Amino acid sequence: MMTSDRWFAALLTSPHWIDLIAILTAIEGLVIIRARGLTPLATLRMLLPALCLLLALRCALAGRAWPWVPLALTAALVVHVWDLAARWKR
Repeated sequence: MMTSDRWFAALLTSPHWIDLIAILTAIEGLVIIRARGLTPLATLRMLLPALCLLLALRCALAGRAWPWVPLALTAALVVHVWDLAARWKR
């Protein structure tokens, strides 16, 4: 039987909880589109950096090859700058 410390450590180091957070973020995007009336593109620009950061964390926790983590982090930066540029124009 697993002790509570081991169970909690296994939970925190599992990449599967990142999947749940990503699904909840996608649901949040749908709620934002519906409730706030933002366009799907504006909502995507707003949430995509967070999803890229989640992807980087998931790759690190899953032990993927090292280039995936900096690639996901770079994608988060690029999308974040894209979002900032679009907001700056408004």
